[in-house]
Amino acid sequence: MDDLHALTSLVEKYRAFYLQEPSERTETFLTERLMRGESVVFVAESDGQLVGFAQCYPSFSTVSLSIVWLLNDLFVEPEHRGGGIANQLMDHAESAAKQASASRIWLRTAHGNQPARTLYERRGWVYDEVFRRYDLLLDA
Repeated sequence: MDDLHALTSLVEKYRAFYLQEPSERTETFLTERLMRGESVVFVAESDGQLVGFAQCYPSFSTVSLSIVWLLNDLFVEPEHRGGGIANQLMDHAESAAKQASASRIWLRTAHGNQPARTLYERRGWVYDEVFRRYDLLLDA
Protein backbone atom coordinates (compact mmCIF):
# COMPACT_ATOMS: atom_id res chain seq x y z
CA MET A 1 0.00 0.00 0.00
CA ASP A 2 2.99 2.30 0.52
CA ASP A 3 3.62 2.19 -3.24
CA LEU A 4 0.00 2.82 -4.24
CA HIS A 5 0.48 6.28 -5.79
CA ALA A 6 3.53 5.23 -7.81
CA LEU A 7 1.81 1.96 -8.75
CA THR A 8 -1.20 3.91 -9.99
CA SER A 9 1.07 5.89 -12.31
CA LEU A 10 2.58 2.68 -13.71
CA VAL A 11 -0.85 1.10 -14.15
CA GLU A 12 -1.97 4.12 -16.16
CA LYS A 13 1.04 3.68 -18.47
CA TYR A 14 0.17 -0.01 -18.80
CA ARG A 15 -3.44 0.85 -19.62
CA ALA A 16 -2.23 3.37 -22.22
CA PHE A 17 -0.31 0.54 -23.91
CA TYR A 18 -3.70 -1.15 -24.35
CA LEU A 19 -5.19 2.10 -25.69
CA GLN A 20 -7.20 2.93 -22.58
CA GLU A 21 -7.87 6.52 -21.56
CA PRO A 22 -6.56 7.65 -18.16
CA SER A 23 -9.09 7.23 -15.39
CA GLU A 24 -9.60 8.80 -11.99
CA ARG A 25 -10.86 5.36 -10.87
CA THR A 26 -7.50 3.60 -11.22
CA GLU A 27 -6.21 4.21 -7.70
CA THR A 28 -9.56 3.29 -6.15
CA PHE A 29 -9.69 0.10 -8.22
CA LEU A 30 -6.19 -0.90 -7.07
CA THR A 31 -6.93 -0.02 -3.45
CA GLU A 32 -10.08 -2.16 -3.44
CA ARG A 33 -8.34 -5.16 -4.99
CA LEU A 34 -5.47 -5.00 -2.49
CA MET A 35 -7.55 -4.26 0.60
CA ARG A 36 -9.96 -7.11 -0.18
CA GLY A 37 -7.12 -9.53 -0.87
CA GLU A 38 -8.38 -9.98 -4.43
CA SER A 39 -5.02 -9.39 -6.08
CA VAL A 40 -1.34 -9.79 -5.40
CA VAL A 41 1.01 -7.13 -6.77
CA PHE A 42 4.77 -7.37 -7.13
CA VAL A 43 6.76 -4.22 -7.82
CA ALA A 44 10.25 -3.56 -9.13
CA GLU A 45 12.30 -0.56 -8.02
CA SER A 46 15.35 1.16 -9.41
CA ASP A 47 17.00 3.99 -7.48
CA GLY A 48 13.98 4.18 -5.17
CA GLN A 49 11.48 4.55 -8.03
CA LEU A 50 8.91 1.99 -9.16
CA VAL A 51 9.78 0.86 -12.67
CA GLY A 52 7.64 -2.24 -13.09
CA PHE A 53 4.87 -4.37 -11.66
CA ALA A 54 3.07 -7.66 -12.03
CA GLN A 55 -0.48 -8.20 -10.78
CA CYS A 56 -2.04 -11.60 -10.22
CA TYR A 57 -5.60 -12.56 -9.41
CA PRO A 58 -6.06 -15.81 -7.48
CA SER A 59 -9.03 -17.87 -8.67
CA PHE A 60 -10.26 -21.45 -8.88
CA SER A 61 -10.75 -24.23 -11.42
CA THR A 62 -13.61 -26.67 -11.04
CA VAL A 63 -12.17 -28.96 -13.71
CA SER A 64 -8.86 -29.40 -11.88
CA LEU A 65 -10.38 -28.82 -8.42
CA SER A 66 -7.55 -26.44 -7.65
CA ILE A 67 -6.44 -22.90 -7.12
CA VAL A 68 -5.28 -21.14 -10.30
CA TRP A 69 -3.75 -17.71 -10.67
CA LEU A 70 -4.25 -15.24 -13.49
CA LEU A 71 -1.16 -13.17 -14.25
CA ASN A 72 -3.28 -10.31 -15.49
CA ASP A 73 -0.78 -7.49 -15.73
CA LEU A 74 2.96 -7.25 -16.39
CA PHE A 75 4.59 -3.91 -17.17
CA VAL A 76 8.11 -2.48 -17.10
CA GLU A 77 8.93 1.13 -17.95
CA PRO A 78 10.33 1.20 -21.50
CA GLU A 79 13.66 2.68 -20.41
CA HIS A 80 14.16 -0.19 -17.93
CA ARG A 81 13.36 -3.04 -20.32
CA GLY A 82 15.99 -5.55 -21.36
CA GLY A 83 17.59 -5.77 -17.92
CA GLY A 84 15.71 -8.78 -16.58
CA ILE A 85 13.08 -6.93 -14.54
CA ALA A 86 10.16 -8.70 -16.22
CA ASN A 87 11.85 -12.06 -15.54
CA GLN A 88 12.28 -11.15 -11.88
CA LEU A 89 8.65 -10.08 -11.57
CA MET A 90 7.56 -13.35 -13.15
CA ASP A 91 9.87 -15.30 -10.80
CA HIS A 92 8.08 -13.72 -7.84
CA ALA A 93 4.61 -14.31 -9.30
CA GLU A 94 5.35 -17.96 -10.10
CA SER A 95 6.91 -18.55 -6.68
CA ALA A 96 3.98 -16.94 -4.85
CA ALA A 97 1.49 -19.01 -6.84
CA LYS A 98 3.36 -22.19 -5.90
CA GLN A 99 3.40 -21.12 -2.24
CA ALA A 100 -0.37 -20.57 -2.47
CA SER A 101 -0.72 -24.17 -3.75
CA ALA A 102 -1.94 -23.03 -7.17
CA SER A 103 -1.90 -25.75 -9.81
CA ARG A 104 -1.11 -23.30 -12.60
CA ILE A 105 -0.83 -19.68 -13.67
CA TRP A 106 -2.38 -18.45 -16.87
CA LEU A 107 -2.26 -15.20 -18.79
CA ARG A 108 -3.33 -13.64 -22.01
CA THR A 109 -1.58 -11.05 -24.10
CA ALA A 110 -2.17 -9.23 -27.35
CA HIS A 111 -1.39 -11.28 -30.45
CA GLY A 112 0.99 -8.54 -31.62
CA ASN A 113 2.89 -8.28 -28.33
CA GLN A 114 5.86 -10.29 -29.59
CA PRO A 115 8.33 -9.18 -26.88
CA ALA A 116 5.99 -10.47 -24.15
CA ARG A 117 5.21 -13.66 -26.06
CA THR A 118 8.93 -14.32 -26.47
CA LEU A 119 9.49 -13.79 -22.74
CA TYR A 120 6.71 -16.18 -21.76
CA GLU A 121 7.75 -18.90 -24.17
CA ARG A 122 11.41 -18.60 -23.14
CA ARG A 123 10.26 -19.20 -19.55
CA GLY A 124 8.43 -22.39 -20.51
CA TRP A 125 4.88 -21.03 -20.73
CA VAL A 126 2.86 -22.90 -23.36
CA TYR A 127 0.49 -21.30 -25.86
CA ASP A 128 -2.99 -22.79 -25.44
CA GLU A 129 -4.19 -24.27 -28.71
CA VAL A 130 -6.99 -26.31 -27.08
CA PHE A 131 -9.33 -23.71 -25.63
CA ARG A 132 -10.86 -20.70 -27.30
CA ARG A 133 -11.55 -17.48 -25.45
CA TYR A 134 -14.85 -15.65 -25.80
CA ASP A 135 -15.77 -12.27 -24.32
CA LEU A 136 -19.17 -10.68 -23.80
CA LEU A 137 -18.93 -6.96 -23.17
CA LEU A 138 -21.43 -5.77 -20.58
CA ASP A 139 -22.56 -2.24 -19.87
CA ALA A 140 -21.13 -1.43 -16.48
